[in-house]
Amino acid sequence: MAIEINGAASQATPRPGQCLRTFLREQGNFGVKKGCDGGDCGACTVHVDGTPVHSCIYPAVRAEGKAVTTIEGLATADGLHPVQEQFLEAQGFQCGFCTAGMMMTAATFDDEQRANLPRNLKGNLCRCTGYRSIADAVCGHGPETHGPDAHDAGADVSGAQSPAAVEPQSGQLGDNAPAPAGPAVVTGTARYALDVPADQLPGLLHLKLVRSPHPHARIVSINKAPALAVPGVVAVFTHEDAPQQLFSTAQHEHYTDDPDDTRVLDNVVRFIGQRVAAVVAESVGAAEAGARALEVEYELLDAVFTPQEAILPGAPVIHGDKDAVATRIARPLDNVVAEVHAELGSVEEGFAAADFVHEHTYRTQRVQHVAMETHSAIAWVDEDGRLMVRSSSQVPFLVKRTLIRLFNLPEESVRVVAGRVGGGFGGKQEVLTEDLVALAALALKRPVQLEFTRTEQFTATTTRHPFTIKLKAGANRDGYLTALQLDVITNTGAYGNHAPGVMFHGCGESLAVYKCVNKKVDAQAVYTNTVPAGAFRGYGLSQMIFAIESAIDELAVGIGMDPLEFRLKNMVRPGDHMLSTTPEPEEDVHYGSYGLDQCVSLVRDALDRGKERYRAAGLDDLGPEWLTGEGAALSMIDTVPPRGHFAHTRVSLEADGRFAVDVGTAEFGNGTTTVHAQLAATALGTSAYAIQVRQSDTDLVEHDTGAFGSAGTVVAGKATLAAALELATRIQTVAASLTGVPLADCRLVDGAVECGDRSVPLKEIYDAARLQGVRLATDGNWGGTPRSVAFNVHGFRVAVNTGTGELRILQSVQAADAGVVVNPRQCRGQIEGGIAQALGATLYEEIKVDDSGHVTTDILRQYHIPSFADVPRSEVYFAKTNDSTGPLGAKSMSESPFNPVAPALANAIRNATGVRFGELPIARDKIYLALRDRTLVPN
Repeated sequence: MAIEINGAASQATPRPGQCLRTFLREQGNFGVKKGCDGGDCGACTVHVDGTPVHSCIYPAVRAEGKAVTTIEGLATADGLHPVQEQFLEAQGFQCGFCTAGMMMTAATFDDEQRANLPRNLKGNLCRCTGYRSIADAVCGHGPETHGPDAHDAGADVSGAQSPAAVEPQSGQLGDNAPAPAGPAVVTGTARYALDVPADQLPGLLHLKLVRSPHPHARIVSINKAPALAVPGVVAVFTHEDAPQQLFSTAQHEHYTDDPDDTRVLDNVVRFIGQRVAAVVAESVGAAEAGARALEVEYELLDAVFTPQEAILPGAPVIHGDKDAVATRIARPLDNVVAEVHAELGSVEEGFAAADFVHEHTYRTQRVQHVAMETHSAIAWVDEDGRLMVRSSSQVPFLVKRTLIRLFNLPEESVRVVAGRVGGGFGGKQEVLTEDLVALAALALKRPVQLEFTRTEQFTATTTRHPFTIKLKAGANRDGYLTALQLDVITNTGAYGNHAPGVMFHGCGESLAVYKCVNKKVDAQAVYTNTVPAGAFRGYGLSQMIFAIESAIDELAVGIGMDPLEFRLKNMVRPGDHMLSTTPEPEEDVHYGSYGLDQCVSLVRDALDRGKERYRAAGLDDLGPEWLTGEGAALSMIDTVPPRGHFAHTRVSLEADGRFAVDVGTAEFGNGTTTVHAQLAATALGTSAYAIQVRQSDTDLVEHDTGAFGSAGTVVAGKATLAAALELATRIQTVAASLTGVPLADCRLVDGAVECGDRSVPLKEIYDAARLQGVRLATDGNWGGTPRSVAFNVHGFRVAVNTGTGELRILQSVQAADAGVVVNPRQCRGQIEGGIAQALGATLYEEIKVDDSGHVTTDILRQYHIPSFADVPRSEVYFAKTNDSTGPLGAKSMSESPFNPVAPALANAIRNATGVRFGELPIARDKIYLALRDRTLVPN
């Protein structure tokens, strides 16, 4: 019996054991996504005879004789399904990778199910949104409607002002313009890395990796013969076939920012899960069988699993074969990748002047990005001999540069394209798949695809760096800091990708936000034989801010001062030097605007209102077993990474009178596509709806450092604005020459130029420019300097059950200084997503590594990311500022909302219970045990 797919009978027959997900994708239904292949995430949800199922665990053969509906078939000839319209209206998505599955589940809900979304959406996970916009979409609430209870839904955003403080024009600065990709996302036609029809890649091969079972070993021999004997296996690549060139998987504008300690395939393995060999075959199944058949002989080496042990004399040396100067490893024989030792003033004198001193060791854990789309890439050699790579990457231009360096290729012979990217959070600022598919494609001259499993994401990509922070801080009775001293050890795992940057950045703004003449930092990034760490949202700041903001509360309690008042007395103000580890401030970092004081006030006032709401509703007395408390924390972040972050963009008038914007920045839920369209529309007097954004293709523009470090708006956006402003002048000049009206009297409006009493359509302008030989395409460039600072303050009100350790978040509030907010709805979504991800890292997420170096949390059901039921609605407020360095006054706001959440929650729990939790995650069992034993932190 045939399987009916979206109303048509399929002529294909499922293979034995094939799941419905892969069968549907083979028939071209690319809206069916893979997030886990374990039935845990819901990204693959489809309908079978009207019932939603997770197609990754549904045998395809069971669908024979049944009607299967995918997202591509949800709409009808009359238009979109209501749930698709609602997701568009409420913009219930960011990266969009989970959205099809979310909608397929929600499309079957009745009113009773919609009334209990925590239960009925438990099988669908989203890593980007924080779920508020999804709830609004599922329940049919538009962007300005937040349900019957305003405080339950979260406050409306406020403070988004254009420079002139006027009402935003449709699709321009300050408007809630919808994401341009919205219609494609809700219909399943948005194309991610592997969404390529089979007929476009004839002869496609599949690559699977043999990974090390040992934490530290030398490969003695590899016998390829058994693998090559497996039917369908085409080739096996080992360290003998790979380039000798050392590099770092980390990607930065300057590759010298990271140590060259990695090979594509190495003869020494340094963690369980490291690549050993690549098996390429006609099918995924054949490649997996070949990988299982490969015979590898190892010589086992001593291993070390904690950074504290790794820096002891006589510890196993992980990269002792590397030259320190050539590889930029600080002390390879001591397992130290990078280090900083600095003292401003004298902490000894500062502690002597203190009336209260707090000492504690704070620890943060490994956390995984869990982008719903796993790492993946396809490479092929085109008819002109160019290496073509399609990748799920935040940094396509840097990937291109790395491939050129690794394989010694001419620059013009490589092209890298990133489709829509299914989440990143820093994890896709690496080269983890592209080098392997390039190696195979160059050798075999056939297309090669590699897609990581969810287990590979957990065991063999990267995590957040675990930090151990020994902190000592002092304050006097007048409420001023007298000394801050930190001894920091970070665990970079087996390789040093991002280790120096995370360490230096972590020790930067976290300290610089406070005025204190006596500061001392000793920090080391250390190798261990564990899964590598890498870039993660916040880039070291969240770890350090957890410790410092916790200590700030302890100092305030110790001297008897309100913690927010203590912060107001000690935080930097315009004119103050922002100092951390150097006696002089960063010369290109300025107060482009300052809203930290507003953010503190917004959070404090919101918490006061929340307390009053609960009191008025009679909800403030939860019973004798409950303790309630409030806590807050602040954070500061430079708006652009240091030492240059570059973007080139091009804006052009097309023959149809619309505009095109070409940018290098990838879109992965960060919203930069919408921002580029709105900035260009504002400069060109039109609407974002009239702008087509083409992006993330190394053939489009000269260069773009990439979408990381919160640079999408303030770097690439500034380049787009510059190009658009120049194009506006050119268009007005052509219009003036056509009409004889002075240039000053020519004004761009939507679709035309008004020249006095005459309106000249843009199509006419385009034709006239061609005749005049005028090029109506302009280029914009920005180098990322000068830089500003952005601020976030978070506050919680919580209740803790003394008998069970249960934690209830009664109120969650964040205030952000994002400058002029280009798109308030989108920026609110970024903040809500950051809060949700940070709550997971604060309360339960942890990559656990056992005593032998194995990652034991290697599937989603063992690694708890927040589900719908886990995330409270947060109130989001914006400070009213206008930044002098950002485009039209805007600042960055994608990484920073994550940073103050953990200490704010820890401070609220401390305020409620008297117990200081200094180690993340603060799981319920830890709370229960601490309350049972009443273990108070000694001061």
